Amino acid sequence: MSALEDRLHEALAAEGRRRVPSEDLFTRVVDSIDHDRSRRRRQRVLTASGATAVVAATVAVALFTPRGKDGLDMPWWILEVATTVVLLGVALWLGPFIKRFGRAYAADVFHDNPLTGKSYIVLTDIVYYLIFAAYILFSVHFAPQEEWNNTISERVTAEQLTFEVGRLGGILLIIGILHGLNILLMPVLGRLFSLNRRLPRD
Repeated sequence: MSALEDRLHEALAAEGRRRVPSEDLFTRVVDSIDHDRSRRRRQRVLTASGATAVVAATVAVALFTPRGKDGLDMPWWILEVATTVVLLGVALWLGPFIKRFGRAYAADVFHDNPLTGKSYIVLTDIVYYLIFAAYILFSVHFAPQEEWNNTISERVTAEQLTFEVGRLGGILLIIGILHGLNILLMPVLGRLFSLNRRLPRD
């Protein structure tokens, strides 16, 4: 070995001799693993419970709503509220889902300056929820619309159902496009930040 390696070996060995292993290290590691498993288990249970509640509510509405000659005789506002609740649920589920798989990608892109990568993830989260909130506020209605053909009956029509399905598809399309652009632009931004950090400063 070289002199540098010898000195490094001696320094590490001396430091190791001075350090006393913690008696409860193994216990703390096991507890940490169990805590992480419990947290993941709670998340899965909450997700499954939320999905079950949404399905149960949908089935209950479908079963207990009076039926007319044209199908479900449902007031228009029930479908409007249900669609808004589904949009909120998608926002609360999709945001952490994207963030979970985006951390590794951001860490790889911003490997030269990880703090910038963390700040970038936080800022994209804020933008994500702002877009969702704005979309919901812009698309919600508080009265039947003429194009729904239910201003007199105030019941759900095929036109209103088409509009509500379009709300769901629209937000998924917007988030998909923005997410795709984010994936393409993030390496460029990471490269620019890396070059800016390497530039000599006066």
